[in-house]
Amino acid sequence: MKLTEKLSKIFLTLLVSGIIAACGGGGGGSDDDDGGDSGDGGSTSGSISGLISVPGYVVTDSDVNDDQTTPVANQPANNAQSVPNPVNIGGYVNVAGTGAAGNLRASGDPDDYYLVNLTSGQTLVLNIGDIDVGGVDLDLYLFDVNDLTNPVASSIGTSKFETIVVPSDGQYYVIVHAYSGASNYLLSIGLTSSSILPQGGMSITDDFVPGEVLVKFDSASAQAKALDTGLSHYSFSQSPENEIGIQRLTLNDQFVSSAAARPGIYAQMDSEAQLKLDTIMAIKELNQRSDVVYAQPNYIYHASATPNDEYYSLQWHYNQINLPQAWDITTGDTSVIVSVIDTGVLLNHPDLSQQLVAGYDFISDAGNANDGDGIDANPDDAGDEIQNGVSSFHGTHVAGTVAARSNNSTGVAGVAWNVRIMPIRVLGKQGGFSSDIIEGILFSAGLSNASGTTPSQRADVINMSLGGASPDQASFDAITAARNAGVIVIAAAGNENTSQLAYPASYTGVVSVSSVDQSRTRAPYSNYGTEIDVAAPGGNTQADVDGDGRSDGVLSTLGDDSQGGTSFTYNFYQGTSMAAPHVAGVAALMKSVYAGLTPAEFDSMLSSGELTNDIGNSGRDDLYGHGLIDAYKAVVAAQQRGGGNTPTDPSLSVNPQSLNFSNSLQSTSLFVEEIGGSVGTVQITENISWLSVAANQVNGSGIGSYTVSVDRSGLSPATYTGTIQVSAGTSSVDVNVIMQVLDSSISGDAGRHYVLLVDNATSQPVQQDEVNTNTGSGSYSFSNVSSGDYYIVAGSDMDMDNLICDNGESCGAYPTLSQPNVITVGSGAQNGLDFSATYEYQTPTSNALSAEESVQELMVYPRQD
Repeated sequence: MKLTEKLSKIFLTLLVSGIIAACGGGGGGSDDDDGGDSGDGGSTSGSISGLISVPGYVVTDSDVNDDQTTPVANQPANNAQSVPNPVNIGGYVNVAGTGAAGNLRASGDPDDYYLVNLTSGQTLVLNIGDIDVGGVDLDLYLFDVNDLTNPVASSIGTSKFETIVVPSDGQYYVIVHAYSGASNYLLSIGLTSSSILPQGGMSITDDFVPGEVLVKFDSASAQAKALDTGLSHYSFSQSPENEIGIQRLTLNDQFVSSAAARPGIYAQMDSEAQLKLDTIMAIKELNQRSDVVYAQPNYIYHASATPNDEYYSLQWHYNQINLPQAWDITTGDTSVIVSVIDTGVLLNHPDLSQQLVAGYDFISDAGNANDGDGIDANPDDAGDEIQNGVSSFHGTHVAGTVAARSNNSTGVAGVAWNVRIMPIRVLGKQGGFSSDIIEGILFSAGLSNASGTTPSQRADVINMSLGGASPDQASFDAITAARNAGVIVIAAAGNENTSQLAYPASYTGVVSVSSVDQSRTRAPYSNYGTEIDVAAPGGNTQADVDGDGRSDGVLSTLGDDSQGGTSFTYNFYQGTSMAAPHVAGVAALMKSVYAGLTPAEFDSMLSSGELTNDIGNSGRDDLYGHGLIDAYKAVVAAQQRGGGNTPTDPSLSVNPQSLNFSNSLQSTSLFVEEIGGSVGTVQITENISWLSVAANQVNGSGIGSYTVSVDRSGLSPATYTGTIQVSAGTSSVDVNVIMQVLDSSISGDAGRHYVLLVDNATSQPVQQDEVNTNTGSGSYSFSNVSSGDYYIVAGSDMDMDNLICDNGESCGAYPTLSQPNVITVGSGAQNGLDFSATYEYQTPTSNALSAEESVQELMVYPRQD
């Protein structure tokens, strides 16, 4: 099937942070075009150009393996690479003779040194890109710049993540060390709470007996093991093996780990630190033996393990809509159902499996369905393979925002913990056909449909994070029927950054949701216009407003099929697709306290301002509709409609809860609200010489928005921190502030990028450009492009494996990485196709999964040489 024929059947498709073929009417070509067989020597050709930008908090290792770059050594300490804070650093290290042929294979680059100003409680997370490759092991060290004899902290393990919590303010060397093998990595430095860190490795600062190891062998006696020449550099204690098979070993004077196993700074450590490091090296070595069950230090006492808690502290978007205060009233009722009409849901995801009611798969075309058949009763997401064979699992992300299981020490929280999700599968490999989506709407509403069945209980709310540019009567009729049945219908406004109407969001009777970022401003991709009803957090992965070292996307449940099979993960997405389920979840909370809530009542309460905070022009406006959804106000309003009691204890809400003035950012907004009644007069205390807080739009009690500004004049390059205290009556909230004064030589840098023009029909690159982003941006262009349909992807290749965008490497696509747009090329020039590239933070999976499982990069493409 030619592309134009295929797209003519597609009415709707995903709205994550961009749109793929047909969304917004793009990518389909004209009816008389032969259909996008690009590069076919057609009679017309065009050109494409744009700018690749890099967030200011992104830095790249100055010596990587890519032989198209010139390595600049960042080791030893006197050559350390200065970096800002917070920061995401993409890098590459290797032991000599390992890794692909390139700059560093022969010589090796086992250590990367970074010079950075850190503050107490900040976190370092080393994410090892190639941990699943045999023989790869990286470690993390932290040294005070004034003392290289003893590390302040270290994380020396064998898992995918190494983590350190900074003990005190100061200037430090952070060292990434290759114990063995070669690997890309992502080093994140930020303000993340230590409670959500993955478990790190052993540390030299741990309190254990230097030179002693506890080991358990899988069989045979310790005496027999002592005769093994492979253990000749250990001595055994005289005590016999105990009841549980544990033997104490001591390192003899001849113990020497392999030279590569020790960081280059080893010789500068004092003798005790060297012996403790040698002990850890011995443990690593023993744990690699097939006859060892485990080896560990002989601890003098055991430090508490990092709590296995949810990643809730990374979900900034919930505080933004006052959701915690709403949870004090209700976390949802199990009798309330939200239908997620999307790609389906990964039914066995540990954060969703107990949250589901029966749904349906309405994808009628077997090829589109990717599960081998047409419609059936199994809405499990078989994958849409939209990104070079890798799936988005978009519906799983949406469902997690609505109602991920919470307070279960696993993963993330949902807006409405206890409501149930009805998974409806309508979007497949080619997007979604309007006929299939109509059936999904009717089924959700308990109305007759193509399946011949109806659910035992209809949905109360429908969420559709999907859209297209063309309205049709049949879809509108289905939505009207659902509303008449009592269902509240909510849809994403679209991500084209346009006022052009998108559907179903723009139909009468559908709640159209636009997207805001953490600063409560319209996200740069979000649609706007006359049909916008309400705004909700959809994220902006190009920002890090709170300084946690992660981009400000929306964190939720996800899947990963990039390695074969599907693992259950969590990751950050951005888009109006992420905003809509916040509103759907709030509507479900309202239904939980007021079962009689009708679609008409919801509309009326929304237009009267009962459910929102007005963040744009006074009254309804075209950016935010009636304002930003406020979960607390909405639940209280619904409770009052239902005749229930309302809370009596007022409280203070301040957002964001931390502020990051990275790079050249001079000012940002702080929002102060009162929850549940008057809290008194607001007092702002900061006592920070370089920071000021000025009222912007506040009432007589000081409730409203403030502008927080910084003045870097006269300040030396460093990281500065402080606290803004916001108080009113007996309530008080502290807002942590971090500010960077950068050396003029530091800017956003994601390294050398290979920009590929990819044929949409074949998924093969047809042209390549090379761009350096070491000044924060770089321009790309393609000329003499044959008429047809393409998409653009760019990424680095730090490990020189001739694949861009693999684990630990920077990646981007036009207009966004999650879902690239199809670009139709004719005879003209298409300029200004700008997009961003960055390193993507990978959230560790919960301990319910394998320790080796985690989020992978969404795209891997062959580089052209």
